[in-house]
Amino acid sequence: MRTFTIFERAFKAFRDNPSLSKLMVVCTVSGGGLLAFAETRPFSGSDSVPKKKVVVLGTGWAGTSFLKNLKSSTFEVQVVSPRNYFAFTPLLPSVTCGTVEARSIVEPIRNIVRKKGINIEFKEAECYKIDTDNNKVYCRSGQDTNLGGEEEFSVDYDYLVIAMGARSNTFNTPGVVENCHFLKEVEDAQRIRRTVIDCFERASLPNLSEEERKRILHFVVVGGGPTGVEFAAELHDFVLEDLAKLYPSVKNLAKITLLEAGDHILNMFDKRITAFAEEKFQRDGIHLKTGSMVIKVDDKHISTKERSTGEVSEIPFGMVVWSTGIGTRPVIMDFMNQIGQTNRRALATDEWLRVEGCNNIYALGDCATINQRKVMEDISVIFSKADKNNSGTLNLKDFQEVIDDICERYPQVGLYLKKRQMRNIADLLKSSQAEKQGTELDIALFTSALSEVDSQMKNLPATAQVAAQQGQYLANCFNRMEECERNPEGPLRFRGTGRHRFHPFRYKHLGQFAPLGGEQAAAQLPGDWVSIGQSTQWLWYSVYASKQVSWRTRALVVSDWGRRFIFGRDSSRI
Repeated sequence: MRTFTIFERAFKAFRDNPSLSKLMVVCTVSGGGLLAFAETRPFSGSDSVPKKKVVVLGTGWAGTSFLKNLKSSTFEVQVVSPRNYFAFTPLLPSVTCGTVEARSIVEPIRNIVRKKGINIEFKEAECYKIDTDNNKVYCRSGQDTNLGGEEEFSVDYDYLVIAMGARSNTFNTPGVVENCHFLKEVEDAQRIRRTVIDCFERASLPNLSEEERKRILHFVVVGGGPTGVEFAAELHDFVLEDLAKLYPSVKNLAKITLLEAGDHILNMFDKRITAFAEEKFQRDGIHLKTGSMVIKVDDKHISTKERSTGEVSEIPFGMVVWSTGIGTRPVIMDFMNQIGQTNRRALATDEWLRVEGCNNIYALGDCATINQRKVMEDISVIFSKADKNNSGTLNLKDFQEVIDDICERYPQVGLYLKKRQMRNIADLLKSSQAEKQGTELDIALFTSALSEVDSQMKNLPATAQVAAQQGQYLANCFNRMEECERNPEGPLRFRGTGRHRFHPFRYKHLGQFAPLGGEQAAAQLPGDWVSIGQSTQWLWYSVYASKQVSWRTRALVVSDWGRRFIFGRDSSRI
């Protein structure tokens, strides 16, 4: 027992005093002597390997997905965003009409990162400048002036992840910023909700002419994409099912108009969905004006120009919601000018989401676009990689070794083969050989065989689904960065030696929904499967509930849906 106590005391002394550099323990066992001597180095944070600093700009779909999937403890992560929460933006149209409450679709970003078990710090501020020369981002706080005014500071980084999203695109149309509502943020949805109630309250006041009441209750939606269509459908249901009961004297004066510059709404969906949506809106009394371009907006009228005839007309309104696409944020525009990416609408990245011209900066989500390399740009080096014996010709056996790398590096090849109903690139080359009636391909025939594959290149859509997948992909790359530095797993470097560290990002489309009101929705799912009707609306409910970022928001959203079915939508102005 005495010997065990000595060991205990020695262990406790070393544990409580790690600065001890030497420890000697002497034990006597059965008359023999045992001497143990150890020299230790005191632990010091300065002696450990310093962690790489990762700065994440933004807490939207891309940034939050990156933070949720980052598992490596080898990084020191700092998050900078003017919003200290993540918002489930696909439900913003539901917030505008009280179907879902704003608090139900937001989750504090600190709740998300504190459960990670890794060192992640958050700063509520807005980045206004990116300094690539000194690896710094400059930020300013956005708190109210009574808290001390704006405070500016800088944050150093080793890796920068830009996930700042985008702003609404006004196309420099006069009067849009001053007189229109946007639907990009939670605050936008709350503002629209208050304005809708204000319009009905105002129209219910005495001493107003019939014409003025009609103007006040005319709601105009600009943009026939998914957001504009869903908002128009939500607003129609809100007016028909809830506000008509509360404002019976003016219920017949309300009107909803949807303006679209193209020939059809939902032009990114299957034609069957587009046709169904247009027919349903006409039945519901939502006025569709396709081929109408907005040229000016003032405080009471919106001016449009018919694309086919050039006719200009004025439409009186009580509220306009502008939902026509996305534009570049000023800080991103300044950054693009700084790195030589001028005259672009988004940051150009490579297939690994790395900003072109910057080795340690990544961009994902709506603020960036992948600049996929063309096969024709690299055709000669691809041929050289396959022609290992420098014979100047290729047979299928020689080419077999690089087929998989070509298809992975250039995804347009796979799309082209699918369009041509070919199993693989070997079938394409065989077809070219058959035309030549030879057994080998030279550089000219090889170029001819692949000359049309670049026609299948497409930019990814600016959707939450793309941003979330990009965030998850980049987090997995950071989790395996050290491993892949030692053992690269990506495709061959056709313009260099060895392999790329990681597999390039590949987007997997999981389908898209279009709620159309009246408990009906449309869905275009993988495999060109189209579903329309009430069953699709219930599928939409289940998918959007399951995609919530936390169990808290999932429970709140489901309870809001249940409350709406039982009690109706909340029409209070708060």
